[in-house]
Amino acid sequence: MYITDPPIIDSLNSKKSTTQLYSQIYSYVDIHQLFNITEKNGKMDIESLPFCGNDVTAGSETELQAVVMGKSENVDLPQTIQNSNYFKNIIKRACSGEMSGYVLHAIEDFISHNDHDVWENSWVRFPSQCLSNYAQEVFEKDLLEDKSKPDGNFRTDIHRFYTLLDGKEFLRTPISYLLKLSLSDIVDSIHPSCSCKDLGKSFSSHFLNDNTSPETYSFYPISLTHNNRKGRGLARETSLRFLMSQLLLQYANEKFELKKNGQTAMIYGAPLPATRQKQLNELISDSFYRDLYMSPCLSGWDRGEDKYHYMGLCHQVLSRSQLNAVSKLKEAGIIVNNLVVMPNMSNISLANNGTHVSIGSQKLTQLMMDSGSSFSPVEEKYFGDLVIKIVEHFLPLFVGTYTAAPYRMDFWDFHPEKALGFLPHELDFTHLRMIWRRWKKKADIKVLGKRITPFGPEWLDRLLSKQLGLKGDYIPDFRLIDYLVSLMSTDESPALNGVLGNESRLKEDLASMGIFDTHMSLYLFYRLRQFQNIGFSGFEGRHYSLFHSIMNDMAYGINLQILITALAYKYIVNGTITHQSIPDHPSVESERRQIIFGQAIGIPTFYINKKTSNQFMTKIMAHVRNSRPSGRYKGYCRLYHHEYCNALIQIIKHDAADIIECNGFEETISDLENRMNVPQQKTEDKLRSGILNQTGAKNSMMLEGDVFNKASEQYYRTTLKQFQMNEAYDELAVMAKNLNQQAQKSSLIQSQLYSTFNNQDIETFVQDKRSDVLNETTSAIDSKLLIHLMLMGFHSEMT
Repeated sequence: MYITDPPIIDSLNSKKSTTQLYSQIYSYVDIHQLFNITEKNGKMDIESLPFCGNDVTAGSETELQAVVMGKSENVDLPQTIQNSNYFKNIIKRACSGEMSGYVLHAIEDFISHNDHDVWENSWVRFPSQCLSNYAQEVFEKDLLEDKSKPDGNFRTDIHRFYTLLDGKEFLRTPISYLLKLSLSDIVDSIHPSCSCKDLGKSFSSHFLNDNTSPETYSFYPISLTHNNRKGRGLARETSLRFLMSQLLLQYANEKFELKKNGQTAMIYGAPLPATRQKQLNELISDSFYRDLYMSPCLSGWDRGEDKYHYMGLCHQVLSRSQLNAVSKLKEAGIIVNNLVVMPNMSNISLANNGTHVSIGSQKLTQLMMDSGSSFSPVEEKYFGDLVIKIVEHFLPLFVGTYTAAPYRMDFWDFHPEKALGFLPHELDFTHLRMIWRRWKKKADIKVLGKRITPFGPEWLDRLLSKQLGLKGDYIPDFRLIDYLVSLMSTDESPALNGVLGNESRLKEDLASMGIFDTHMSLYLFYRLRQFQNIGFSGFEGRHYSLFHSIMNDMAYGINLQILITALAYKYIVNGTITHQSIPDHPSVESERRQIIFGQAIGIPTFYINKKTSNQFMTKIMAHVRNSRPSGRYKGYCRLYHHEYCNALIQIIKHDAADIIECNGFEETISDLENRMNVPQQKTEDKLRSGILNQTGAKNSMMLEGDVFNKASEQYYRTTLKQFQMNEAYDELAVMAKNLNQQAQKSSLIQSQLYSTFNNQDIETFVQDKRSDVLNETTSAIDSKLLIHLMLMGFHSEMT
């Protein structure tokens, strides 16, 4: 008999004041009945387990980097800065001697010295008459205070979206919204009888924004079956969506006269905030930073201005949270005196970009929809939290392997209050101290056998770096360090104990400590997607930074995510792991998460308490080779990250052998082992090599931070973007081939292709336009035709 610890849930009829306690005990039989697990040949039918067989649906959200290329006199960002009251006040104060002229000269230098004429996250300006009638209607509707009230008032900040240039009315929008306007403009030209016209209108709502960056999410849920090779199905949709985004911008650059007015809009994958954006952030106030970079949220929300204020709240909260992290470092003994470099009041971490992969279980969703089922929000939360705790142990397999965010940190930036970022809010003091000591040992900061960290004045630290050859460090996935990716629970309010409402209680605790805000969604590596909130039951993986290949890295990463999630349910259904097996205590939470952060930093080892109360960690440790008792930390074992990952693979191969066979993941496991054994196959190595090729350097430590990090931005903007566009274009060619084949069986598709392409062969047309698309020289007409073709292809696949 298998007994779990009883869940305690808040009464659904009570907001805060009254808490009713329920005791619920699940037996082995109850669990099987609850999940409707069947048997086959006297054993559990593995296909009846959630996330096995053809049970999985999936979607992704992709955050992209936006830039505008052009001279400062033509681009919105530098012009907005120069014409702002903020800048004018600085000029007056500098001229009156009220403040130093340093800030004024630095901002002027930012505007006048831009070697590549690249302006990250700038808005664009274009003549209002460029919009078609339908696109103009969309724009005017999105300017409403409440879009559900067509006759209501406009937003109070409507003036931000219009400007006069040479007596002509120009529109101002961020690139994230430009994508929606571009698609709306194209849809307007599609004949009403065409089946994909309405589809194009619905797709326009999938072009949104993150806090700063353009964000797109899947056009439709992808069923991950054997037919579409599981994760490859979602990777293909993500790749084609990326290509459509490129085509929409190429269309806008021509049709909306951006190029004609000295602007070229671009988007691409880049995991970290741009160096120049960081530099500007050091010079301006947090309020002005938000004016320049926080998205106005024109698309995706009925009350867009309210959402914009929420984005501002996120920025304010994280900026405050970063300051509070300094006091935690002092409490932890990492900062031993009052000589610290205070973080900027304006935190830039929201400009980090990643990919979120959500997987849903049709079985769990049906159980939630079935009024006769015993599977309610209580069970969904109870077992979902346990799945998350189990999955977190496997996340080090992903870091650097499938995604990465390479970064060079100079010696003068290697202050703990800057380098450790939000880690004080994500790890307990024990693991925080361990990581910092090991990080210092790894970094190039040693003088005469003694490790030193920067003293404070940058001019002094730069001099020391030059004279003593102190170089700092290289970090494989800095996005996971620079961003608040997973908040640690408090002693009184665990986040993953399976109790409904536990997140709200934790947020209240964190808010009282100045770390978070109750209005914000709780940040986790792996997040439960609850049926009553999102319409399906599943999980969202938020640990992905930048893929090298969408069709390869992302596809295998999705497969592994599905595999370990299914394995977690197998452990639960078999009674192998309960909530009691992985106690809900901050130190236990920190113990498993330190491995993920250590992997991201690139330190080789970590430490686990020999008497850990985490039974699942004990099981993993038994499989880790070359571990030994620590001489420094009494009662701890020292383990290597590489050996830990190899142990995870062996556990997966043994415990999930039936899941691997059921889902056809043999190739995924083979690929994972290959990446672990051949470092050159890892995404981190591929990205780092591509960046170094931009510079001619053989090693990242040969370059200063600014040089390496700017080279990475150029690599993402050029070589990597073209590579990802090329693999997406291969999928477009296949889509065109499939449409041609379907046209032979469907007179409707045949007539639509004929009328749209004037009897041109679409496969030939697609191949003829490849070089134009990759070189971003496509005409507005050709961009429109290719997007029309993609809409027809998606429509065919969805029906």
